[in-house]
Amino acid sequence: MHDLERTSVLPTDPSDTDLLDYEQQVLADVEQRKDIEDPAADQEQPFTYAISSYGADYDVRGLVQRIRDADIIVPEFQRKYVWTQARASRFIESLLLGLPVPGIFLAVDPKTRELLVIDGQQRLRSLRHFYDGKFPRGEGTVPFILKGERNKPLNPEFEGKAYADLEPRDRRDLDNAIIHATVIKQDKPEEEDSSSIYYIFERLNTGGVSLQPQEIRASIYQGKLLRLLQDLNTYTNWRSIFGPVNQRMKDQELILRFFALYYNVEQYEKPLLTFLNKYMRDNRELGKQSETELVRVFTNTIDTVHRCLGERPFRPKGAINAPVYDAVMYGIAKRLERGSITDCEQLQVAYDTLFKDTDFVRFYTAGTTDPANIRGRLRLAAEAFAGIA
Repeated sequence: MHDLERTSVLPTDPSDTDLLDYEQQVLADVEQRKDIEDPAADQEQPFTYAISSYGADYDVRGLVQRIRDADIIVPEFQRKYVWTQARASRFIESLLLGLPVPGIFLAVDPKTRELLVIDGQQRLRSLRHFYDGKFPRGEGTVPFILKGERNKPLNPEFEGKAYADLEPRDRRDLDNAIIHATVIKQDKPEEEDSSSIYYIFERLNTGGVSLQPQEIRASIYQGKLLRLLQDLNTYTNWRSIFGPVNQRMKDQELILRFFALYYNVEQYEKPLLTFLNKYMRDNRELGKQSETELVRVFTNTIDTVHRCLGERPFRPKGAINAPVYDAVMYGIAKRLERGSITDCEQLQVAYDTLFKDTDFVRFYTAGTTDPANIRGRLRLAAEAFAGIA
């Protein structure tokens, strides 16, 4: 066992890159960051974990079957399958020839016991595609036959062959080829806290671009809540307020923040990042609030904001300020518990007056993740909107 905080960054496969090249992704990330002002974004620090790891050798056929059975999960977030057919063919040829290939990294989900792919998804997906006989292209697929590049042909024994076309001996060689896996398991905290997986993902740098918090949550907390966040993120009035879809999922994270604080603010403890992780983990299958309730609370609140405050709320200095968003959304949602708001002019006046409150300004500009400041700004917003007709 070892302390995660003392480990070096796990090695990654340089070919597991985003669909955009590095420079394009960095520019896109910088541009999108201008849309949201979140003072807490770079303040979160994880606590100490006890992590153990062990090596496991998997035969290729067994890996493919585990992926088909969903025992090994390849996370479905924005890191697309980007290998060309020639590159995937070259990898499979290496296995057929008995050449060494890079290992993969897996993490045990303590709740489901599934194995999450941390590193190596391009290789694993290539194997799955080859065994299925289908290679993704555009919106569809083409037959997956092994093919080299013009200046780098494959071994003539394999060129042009699908899995079913391989000689029986070659097929058995591929089936029995070994890929080494390093399997990571969180020992402490115990129970069903899988938050260390979050930080392991965070420390991986894919194509030079670090994953953002909500991208990581979308990888390790898949379920009904994630799908609901994705659906709500397309809601018309929300998009009118937020603007273009954020490719790093910051807009989905804001929706998550609203739910977590609206329902659990009294249980809030620092860091905010861990608080959001815990809410998403505990509610991944919507056990505590129904989908109908969450949709109603969010859409009613956003509809009221859009109708009464227009398309540029939550922006004291140009960009959406996440702490201001938290407070205003919470305050309006609490008022809506008594029924619809009919006096938009009164709400606008209360909203403008709130920003003249020196305590409110202090709560959203300094120590923004301190429990007292979070509860303070939410309380002041709720009080400001409580009397609106």
